[in-house]
Amino acid sequence: MLALATAVTLAACGGGEPAAPVTETVEADSSVAKGGPPDPVVPVVWPLTGVAVEEVAARPALAVKIENAPQARPQTGLESADVVWEEVVEGGITRFVAVYHSQAPELVGPVRSVRPMDPAIVAPLHGVLAYTGGQEPFVDAVGAAGVQSVVMDHGDDGFETTRARRAPHNVYGRLADFWEQADDERTSPPPAQLVHAREPGRGTATVSGTPAARLDVDLTFASRAVWDWAGDQGAYVRSEGDEPAVSADDARLAATNVVLVSATMVNTPFTDPAGAPVPETQLVGSGDAVVASGGKHVAATWSKEAVDAPLVLTGADGAPVRLEPGTTWIELVPTGSGSWTIG
Repeated sequence: MLALATAVTLAACGGGEPAAPVTETVEADSSVAKGGPPDPVVPVVWPLTGVAVEEVAARPALAVKIENAPQARPQTGLESADVVWEEVVEGGITRFVAVYHSQAPELVGPVRSVRPMDPAIVAPLHGVLAYTGGQEPFVDAVGAAGVQSVVMDHGDDGFETTRARRAPHNVYGRLADFWEQADDERTSPPPAQLVHAREPGRGTATVSGTPAARLDVDLTFASRAVWDWAGDQGAYVRSEGDEPAVSADDARLAATNVVLVSATMVNTPFTDPAGAPVPETQLVGSGDAVVASGGKHVAATWSKEAVDAPLVLTGADGAPVRLEPGTTWIELVPTGSGSWTIG
């Protein structure tokens, strides 16, 4: 738009008559006329937890296979993981895929071998998976999914054993050494996976869920995970059956969010050294889920479009389920043979 400014010259000319007015055309400052509100400030957060931070560490996500047999407890470093997946393996026991990024404990373990569902768990992170070894098809599948392996049986650095435990429950990993081996193809920092609320207390379950003081999860005939809401901690605390689950430092294992995923589990053609079939939880697909945060829970649907696609949690209204900023544990519960009770 053009603004008109009129200037009158007061100096007289020849006959003493005032000079004719001089009119100037001045173009208005379009930057002022079209100015709008400033861009919103997007907080810097850890990509895997949604927790605010001044600066995100320039390192990839590092997943480590950690054992959960009774002989492996208490584990070291689980309390520092951003995300922990619990999966059923052969013999009715479970193992963890613990994902580290925002925290870097010196030592984690006991570290164990890879399983067929691990590529689908870690591929969306575009990072590193550390483990002791595994059957060749399982190891190959990790690489095919675009994930870098750091493997003790291949002579890679970062593994150590302790005399305090018997093999094979005696292998531990040094995270700094694992990160040091990450190649240039790793995504650093990792892409965000789950959707987190921007502010604490605004997660979907916290805002609109129904009370969930306890999540009692039967994974197998031999493995039962119990999560009790601890309001003073603002988190769910874990028990292995009736026994409180603690770390090697005697810290109670806890999670800001607990996600229960009902997924089909099948036996693969492969067996373990004892002859038991190796199961695989099928994660490409969809199914029922529960998301618990803030002492409440909501029903959800989980979906995963491909091995390298992230897990998506959708509410009954079709909107993404927002988790509370913080740590998350994901329970992979076999459809049919597993179950959960919420009270």
